[in-house]
Amino acid sequence: MSERAGPEWGTLALILGCYGAWLAMLFYLPVWAAVPLVGVVAALHSSLTHEAIHGHPFRQKALNEALMALPLTLFIPYRRFRDQHLAHHRDATLTDPYDDPESNYLDPQVWAALRGWQKRLLAVNNTLLGRIVLGPAIGQFVFIWNELRSVLQPDILLAWALHLCGVLVVLWIVSLSPMPIWAYVLAAYLGLGLVKIRTFLEHRAHDRASARTVIIEDRGPLAFLFLHNNLHVVHHMNPAAPWYRLPALYRAGQDTYLARNEAYVYRSYAQVFRAHFLRAKDPVPHPLWPKG
Repeated sequence: MSERAGPEWGTLALILGCYGAWLAMLFYLPVWAAVPLVGVVAALHSSLTHEAIHGHPFRQKALNEALMALPLTLFIPYRRFRDQHLAHHRDATLTDPYDDPESNYLDPQVWAALRGWQKRLLAVNNTLLGRIVLGPAIGQFVFIWNELRSVLQPDILLAWALHLCGVLVVLWIVSLSPMPIWAYVLAAYLGLGLVKIRTFLEHRAHDRASARTVIIEDRGPLAFLFLHNNLHVVHHMNPAAPWYRLPALYRAGQDTYLARNEAYVYRSYAQVFRAHFLRAKDPVPHPLWPKG
């Protein structure tokens, strides 16, 4: 794909519109209506943060980071998300319990050493309902635990310092609005729960790295909310492509993508909900671990 000549104005407009909608909902909607809608906007902001990490709408990393400086979902520093997500894009290590920062699988030996209640909790987390309700809390606990083990690294300290400045600005704005801080935290958690719908089955355990990444052929509101990352193998094969080009890329090369991921495909999010809302998609311990 040729290098673009300038900014992606559509993506920039969507980012500014996202912030504008966020402010309007905070200040002009009753709290009972604002909480779920702010959650949706926070989920969209998370999707736009993912775009910024991959070089959109500007080619300059600093500009993209500045655009996403207000962490509407509160919990994850931009730079830590960036570093871990780009590490996740090494397809050879996808789903690896150690080398893939976004893997939900555990080493079977680690799994065997867990207490019974921990196993039950993680088993529930492997259903779609569990991932939406419990996933943000479990993910944040694991993330913080891992961060504390390396918090003295200068780049991590800087990432958290910048993040906490952004959080303070977000909470200051919220404090000026009719929405209580506790209600905003609930909305942010809801936003992260919505994002978990996208990440729930993005990757599976498979001998071939190319067959580990899903396609969900959805064209509805969730596909837009996730900025077409439901076409996930297309994104992994074209990480520099902006969100609005992913559907056309998939249509043009559908047979190639489905051959590559060995037809790991769902027709819609409705199918995903029917199949996995209350039923785990796979085990928590990695079924192909240790590697042969």
